[in-house]
Amino acid sequence: MNGVLVIDKPAGPTSHDVVARVRRTLGTRRIGHTGTLDPLATGVLPLVIGTATRLASLLSAGEKEYIAGIRLGLATETYDAFGRDAVPPPPSGISAGDVAEAIEDFRGTFNQAPPPYSAKKIDGVRAYKLARKRMPVQPAASQVTVHHLAIERYDDGLVEVRVLATAGFYVRSLAHDLGQKLGCGAHLETLRRVRAGSFVERDSVDLSTLEHEGVEGARRIVPLERLLPEIPAVVLTDRDRERATHGAEVPCGETEGASTTRRRLFDSSGNLIALAELTPTGLLHPVIVLV
Repeated sequence: MNGVLVIDKPAGPTSHDVVARVRRTLGTRRIGHTGTLDPLATGVLPLVIGTATRLASLLSAGEKEYIAGIRLGLATETYDAFGRDAVPPPPSGISAGDVAEAIEDFRGTFNQAPPPYSAKKIDGVRAYKLARKRMPVQPAASQVTVHHLAIERYDDGLVEVRVLATAGFYVRSLAHDLGQKLGCGAHLETLRRVRAGSFVERDSVDLSTLEHEGVEGARRIVPLERLLPEIPAVVLTDRDRERATHGAEVPCGETEGASTTRRRLFDSSGNLIALAELTPTGLLHPVIVLV
């Protein structure tokens, strides 16, 4: 069991809850996730299994795509609908044109402040833990890039948007900040992640379906060899394979036009054995060894 299992997360459980349930289902402890989804969110949640856990930082760095429902007319402490008593009435005087104009400010590269109720750390403490104690919380802003942001629908105070952004982007902050920009308040009502890196909805399996399948669900695991396809591959000789598995540098081979200095190293049987970085001397230095 080495690779990635893509779960279609239901609304309700946390990402850690999903990991725990999959551990029980597959009978293995070595499982993690590549970026959390809030409990109310649904959609693509890639889980790393076995030696693929060593690739978690690379897999979590990919772009994410979401379909979000932003409710205008009420700002909340959590920036989402958690604990909301009722759906607020639509704000008066806010037209579709007003929303389209306001949303222009959230495309491209800018600094975004994470929500107070987030996993960001402040002096070593998770922000949400401080927020729950009613302490003033403002996590530091970080630079994000929104590659695509489009309004799919606006009706009765609900704005449905599709957004493609870099890792670390908070859709909850987008909802909150849009409400501030419009002067009416807003929060995230629904969120579905439809892509995480190279993984999309059609790659995923419902959590309930996997639990019904039990250990047979392991057949759905995407093997190591199919991960990170955007990184050029180098096939090693048997001698260089032995050197790479011990952390020694090996020849680069030909990967013309590559836009990255990172390489996936395969043995002659097609097994992924390591990830390496190209050195100034033209050799490949293994940085993550998988065997």
